[in-house]
Amino acid sequence: MAAISPARKAAFQILMAVERRHSHSDDLLRGKVVNALTAADRNLATALVLGVLRWQIRLDHQLQALLKRPNAKLDAEIRIALRLGAFQILYMDRIPARAAIDESVELAKQAGHRFASGMVNAVLRKLGDTFFNFTEESAAELAMAQAHPEWMVERWARVFGIEAARAICRHGQSQPLLTLRLVEDRGLPPFSQKDAERMGHPDVVRELAEAGVVLEPGELLTAARTVVSGDVTATVAFQEGRVRLQDEGSQLVAELASALGGGGVKSILDACAAPGGKTLILAERIPESRIVACESSEARMEQLRKRLADFGDRVECRLGDASELSEVSAYDLVLADVPCSGTGTLGRNPEIRHRLRIEGLARHAERQCAILAAALRAVRPGGRVVYSTCSLEPEENEQVVAAMLVRNLNARLVSLELRIVALRREGILTQSGAERLLGSLTPEATLRLLPGTFRNDGFFIALIERIA
Repeated sequence: MAAISPARKAAFQILMAVERRHSHSDDLLRGKVVNALTAADRNLATALVLGVLRWQIRLDHQLQALLKRPNAKLDAEIRIALRLGAFQILYMDRIPARAAIDESVELAKQAGHRFASGMVNAVLRKLGDTFFNFTEESAAELAMAQAHPEWMVERWARVFGIEAARAICRHGQSQPLLTLRLVEDRGLPPFSQKDAERMGHPDVVRELAEAGVVLEPGELLTAARTVVSGDVTATVAFQEGRVRLQDEGSQLVAELASALGGGGVKSILDACAAPGGKTLILAERIPESRIVACESSEARMEQLRKRLADFGDRVECRLGDASELSEVSAYDLVLADVPCSGTGTLGRNPEIRHRLRIEGLARHAERQCAILAAALRAVRPGGRVVYSTCSLEPEENEQVVAAMLVRNLNARLVSLELRIVALRREGILTQSGAERLLGSLTPEATLRLLPGTFRNDGFFIALIERIA
């Protein structure tokens, strides 16, 4: 039996599990199979899995055209072997085509499809010699060229315009930036503008540089840094929690919520807290507050407890469904970063595009409305709710907020403009970041971050005040 490289074997197993919906690629890429590989093989396996998932729609289109029977239904193992080979041939210049083809053939054989291995060999050899022309003029053409579902791209083109849709799609096909948050000393007050901008957190930045980690400033936040090269997770700073990995858009949600502090916020509910990055920022930025971090998943709750353990009794981790909160007028501030379709994170979670269906948006919206309604009950009169998603879809964003305002006459939408200005004044936002965010406010004064327009994941953020 011919050998298959550990990286390709691991990639094949993960892609099969994703195809059968046994798990998500992100979880599997952090699992035992990948952790057992060498660093080089881990990198290759990750590149293969995410690359195939990102380009799957276009790969299948090209591969189907080369079959003797283009409408033939292939077994899952054959589809995965073909996709792996095709991705390497078309998108990985450093891998010889022969190696990609030979190991894809062997994957088919070892998966029990010896008779189909000849077809895999023939199709992949033809692929390298076949020219396919893809344009991006219409939404349908853009969808195929950038390997996104047509219904998704057509919606984005209709809502945001074809140029924005093009930028969203291209962002979804690129490797997401690895972004760090430089953590404050929890015994000290929040960063001053001098600390944040002039000093630039010199100690930890210098320490990371000495460990071979090359950074550049964040796009929006003074506490954010983008990793250019180097292994952050191997550094002492990361292991001690002085830097954290967190998308800059995710950090921004918590920073905007924290801007509502100022001494008047004593009690906070983080309604959908896991994995806890936003909870940490709230605890650090509003040190006088007591926080309840709510999570419905037992597995994620255990991880949340470990991550927030340093705060002791000040942060209570509570297992429960945010849509079923029974508390009334109990909190000064509620953060409702609700479960959603995740269409703002397709570069990071590429399989979402293969699983999501348009009818699923209504199901997400129903749950989001229930969580937001519970959040509005839980906040005291005069208190605020920050509602956010990492979705680009109006059904989960503007329409949820509008529906809740119709049902709750004791609530009103509050402009985020003053919060953005306050964060700039405190040195938390960069000057250019604040200007760009102000330019991204919607007519309703909510905030929409589109991938491609910004370097981070896509987010929607709204601020609602309970007035009675």
